[in-house]
Amino acid sequence: MLALTDVCAGYGSFQALFGVSLEVKAGESVAVIGPNGAGKTTLLRAISKLIALTAGEVTMQGRSLKHVPAHEVIACGISQVPENRRLFARLTVEENLKMGAFLPAARKKFAERREFVYSLFPRMQERRAQLAGTLSGGEQQMCAIGRALMSGPKLLLLDEPSAGLAPVIVQSIMQMVKRICAEGYTVLIVEQNIRQVLKVVDRAYLLETGRIKSSGASAELLASDEIRKAYLGM
Repeated sequence: MLALTDVCAGYGSFQALFGVSLEVKAGESVAVIGPNGAGKTTLLRAISKLIALTAGEVTMQGRSLKHVPAHEVIACGISQVPENRRLFARLTVEENLKMGAFLPAARKKFAERREFVYSLFPRMQERRAQLAGTLSGGEQQMCAIGRALMSGPKLLLLDEPSAGLAPVIVQSIMQMVKRICAEGYTVLIVEQNIRQVLKVVDRAYLLETGRIKSSGASAELLASDEIRKAYLGM
């Protein structure tokens, strides 16, 4: 579904990604793991066209995104949950969901998708009239994921969904990610919490200093001595 080939990207004269290649097949859940500063968020920003590539190519279902402007990426079936949620704090939960369904095709299915989101996150239905800025961190993450699902994406990008959350909430969020994958969504997630994310995805890529260092099935990476020593403290 999604393919990155020799992608290079950065910010001005600073290069953050060096020849990154990866793929996500339809129905898969894939993680990009690695330390802070490895280039994980830059990778998602490159896919979403929020920053320009300096080399390489990104394709979605065989279509190059080279000439697709950032505001049209969502129409290609890609929806992103940004780091730190980025909700509309002064809008209610339901109004935030409406913002996620702004595409004409999504508006027609608003009620259906809203009910799906509420079935995934019953607490959002309870909080539907509450201002998003007054929600707890975990609830805000639910709302942000729900907003991204409202467009009916073919590919869901999740940027550090566990960031800033208490450990018990992190486990809850990861279980939600697992359920979304079970619903048939294709998911690409970048995450520092390696132990937790490898329990819910099919495959993962290890990104270090802007380069893919290794990849494999999540169980293989969890059992890898290199990863256990370097990232899991074992």
